[in-house]
Amino acid sequence: MKDDLIRALIAHAHGEFTYHKANVNVYLNNPVGIGEHPDVMGAITSELHEVAKWEDVLRVLEDYRK
Repeated sequence: MKDDLIRALIAHAHGEFTYHKANVNVYLNNPVGIGEHPDVMGAITSELHEVAKWEDVLRVLEDYRK
């Protein structure tokens, strides 16, 4: 049961990490995709905070997997 829960948590965290990382890539590499956004730097910063948060969660979950 513990292993199933940890795998599910890792899958969820990885999905969130990938989602926010993709948003950062869009902001940085495809400015057309953010033409309507008034605060581009704020949006990128917000997404980077999410990337960092989920990366940390993944690291912590690896400790529980041991």
